Amino acid sequence: MAHTIRDKEKLLNRVRRMRGQLQAVERALAEERDCAVVLQRIAACRGAINGLMAEVIDGHVRYHVLNPDQDPTSEQARGVQELLDVVKTYFR
Repeated sequence: MAHTIRDKEKLLNRVRRMRGQLQAVERALAEERDCAVVLQRIAACRGAINGLMAEVIDGHVRYHVLNPDQDPTSEQARGVQELLDVVKTYFR
């Protein structure tokens, strides 16, 4: 998993931010905040997890399958880039 090692600090910082978001959900529940506040914080957590998932998938494909940046004109590279774009859109 060389791509996760290369991006280790960036990925860990994202996880640390997600931990803070989860703690905000916990505080909102403990403080009996309005359900709209709790739902908004949960949605933020979900978005953060989806963003992390998209980033790790992108790194995996580029490192283990085919890097579309190496020969961006090939049909496979275009297909990989289209797939990565769809994955990022899906996880938004």
